[in-house]
Amino acid sequence: MQQRTLGKPGLDVTAQGLGCMGMTFGYGDADATEAVATIHRALELGVTLLDTADMYGPHTNEELIGRAVAGRRDEVVLASKVGNEVGPDGQLTWRINGRPDYIRRAIEGTLRRLGTDHLDLYYLHRVDPDVPVEESFGALADLVAAGLVRHLGISEAAPATIRRAHAVHPLTAVQTEYSLFTRDVEVNGVLETVRDLGIGFVAYSPLGRGFLTGTIRGTSDIPEGLDFRRIAPRFEGENIRRNLPVVDQLSDLAAAAGTTVTRLALAWVLSRGEDVVAIPGTKRRTYLEENVSASDVRLSDEVLAAIDSIAPYGITAGDRYPASEMPQLTR
Repeated sequence: MQQRTLGKPGLDVTAQGLGCMGMTFGYGDADATEAVATIHRALELGVTLLDTADMYGPHTNEELIGRAVAGRRDEVVLASKVGNEVGPDGQLTWRINGRPDYIRRAIEGTLRRLGTDHLDLYYLHRVDPDVPVEESFGALADLVAAGLVRHLGISEAAPATIRRAHAVHPLTAVQTEYSLFTRDVEVNGVLETVRDLGIGFVAYSPLGRGFLTGTIRGTSDIPEGLDFRRIAPRFEGENIRRNLPVVDQLSDLAAAAGTTVTRLALAWVLSRGEDVVAIPGTKRRTYLEENVSASDVRLSDEVLAAIDSIAPYGITAGDRYPASEMPQLTR
């Protein structure tokens, strides 16, 4: 597994991490036994970065990872997030909370659930519109000073906000959705900003929430129940029909290059720069193994040019989040 370094503070991770959200939250039924086996298999394959958040579950995702890495803490880089408010009853309030007092309380539970005395990377998950980002990062910087957190990051923030946060405490990583399905960061100034400041970039949903695997042909292919894609505009019937030709062309290109569309899509993200790390999410070992194998795929200039012609910025039909959540992505 290739190694990459996030940010000037220097957090060494594998080029591919493992997004753990779907193991307990957001993507249908959970299978804790298979999820733990998937994490163990990831470690066997050399993956070091495990990505979670206190809202996933809520709390159950951190608990699962804590069980999976018990006795193996020195093998992993643990990243979690704070800011999507979990109430005193342990339920999501669906509010954004970046208040310093909330951040200080939240880290205690995160460390306890993960079974560790420190986090390697702690992100502000979303920016609170009612709290200056300087106040949120002042509290996060205090956690670094206390030895509870080693590195800081921010997720889904506007370029100006990234600069303001970085001025309070150097950011190691900015995490944002990035894939052939979502190329916004190439044009909205986020990639330009992190590179100007020397911050690493972590791409979540690099497979377009599974759409770029070619396995979703319609809404009937999305599991019933609590699966985020059932409310995501890009997975609505008409939008799926408009997006399918892009995936089909990418699949044909992948086949001609002797690989799969999953590997092609992941290899493309990894080709964006040595400062880019991908965290594809999966809860099954079979998918994990295919994802990891994408690290060995090298895309020729000809294939990269063909990809750009098939999937340029703006080709995807539908927003990536429901309308009520879209403002959270540009603060």
